Amino acid sequence: MSVSSALLLMDRNLLTRKQNARLDKQNDLGWKLFGKMPLRENAQKESKKVQKEYEDQAGRASRPPSPKQNVRKNLDFEPLSTTALILEDRPANLPAKPAEEAQKHRQQYEEMVVQAKKRELKEAQRRKKQLEERCRQEESIGNAVLTWNNEILPNWETMWCSRKVRDLWWQGIPPSVRGKVWSLAIGNELNITHELFHICLARAKERWRCFSAGGPDVDSEDAGFSAADREASLELIKLDISRTFPNLCIFQQGGPYHDMLHSVLGAYTCYRPDVGYVQGMSFIAAVLILNLDTADAFIAFSNLLNKPCQMAFFRVDHGLMLTYFAAFEVFFEENLPKLFTHFKKNSLTPDIYLIDWIFTLYSKSLPLDLACRIWDVFCRDGEEFLFRTALGILRLFEDILTRMDFIHVAQFLTRLPEDLPADEVFASIAAVQMQSRNKKWAQVLTALQRDSREMEKGSPSLRH
Repeated sequence: MSVSSALLLMDRNLLTRKQNARLDKQNDLGWKLFGKMPLRENAQKESKKVQKEYEDQAGRASRPPSPKQNVRKNLDFEPLSTTALILEDRPANLPAKPAEEAQKHRQQYEEMVVQAKKRELKEAQRRKKQLEERCRQEESIGNAVLTWNNEILPNWETMWCSRKVRDLWWQGIPPSVRGKVWSLAIGNELNITHELFHICLARAKERWRCFSAGGPDVDSEDAGFSAADREASLELIKLDISRTFPNLCIFQQGGPYHDMLHSVLGAYTCYRPDVGYVQGMSFIAAVLILNLDTADAFIAFSNLLNKPCQMAFFRVDHGLMLTYFAAFEVFFEENLPKLFTHFKKNSLTPDIYLIDWIFTLYSKSLPLDLACRIWDVFCRDGEEFLFRTALGILRLFEDILTRMDFIHVAQFLTRLPEDLPADEVFASIAAVQMQSRNKKWAQVLTALQRDSREMEKGSPSLRH
């Protein structure tokens, strides 16, 4: 054989091997499910055939694809990649899949599809239910807004105490009218004007300037209060503002409501230097600022803190605070005798959990939207509702609290769960009866105050 003939034969053999290798490579493409190369023609036909058989068995006739299918209104679930993965023939260089194994894989696939459709259908039903509930709430709020704006607010003096308005109040005041309703309900017994607020604010700014410059503060009205007390009050305001609703990031330095909160608290320390600033006031002022403009928030804030209960706590009147605690325990024992006995046994006194709740009007302890609903009814019913709310919370967690010791109860009540459902809380509050031996809250509190005064008169040691 000549050299040229030998070279020609080698080229042909090499070309044949390349063609065979190319064909083998194409035969293996059916397993590249996630690549850019398509499945081989037989695999595509087999996959479509199996898919059609499954659709016929499921009672759903196959139909040509439509753009509307992307919306998935019928929640069709077609994991075609899974179909190809399970039902794809093995490569030619491997033994064929046994019939039993193929049947097993088909059953597994069908089970996977059924379970996936169930999960997707359940999730779709959950989303639909949430959407319907949200639409229902929005419609209810919209109707309530119209009622408040068109019927109640224009006729406030005659309608605010009617049964219809009280029922609407309990359901929660719409946010768009909440500030106006709070202002009317709290009132302005102190006759504070916007001009007085700006005078107090200017005085507070001057005081801040003097302290910053290190100069003396010469306000004659504050002569009875030491410079150290006034400076400590200003420093405490600055510190507390940074800790007020930190998750909202709107009251901290640089936030949109920082200056407003600082102005309200600073003006109040000038308006009531005898009270000054007390830790916890920032939460009350912040809630008001979220619903009112600055001057109206200051007016509501000053009148709210002038109520007997708030003044007793913020001026730290120990005798009166103990009277409020004693009145609370009367209704505690009446409504929750088992839990009351458990608390007594473990020396759990009301001051451990009530002080923080009362000081901040629950705005620090409860989710903000729930706290605002508490405020709604508090503005309607007064201080009694604060203690009724406390009993409602204890009632809601009675089963849990009766199994806890002192430490765990104290920790739980000072850090309540963050996901408290408002409906459950208000249902628990509604179940609390604020009547003991035919006496209501005001009567019990008055009787205890009278007893306290008589004890002080009869015992000189109690006067000090």
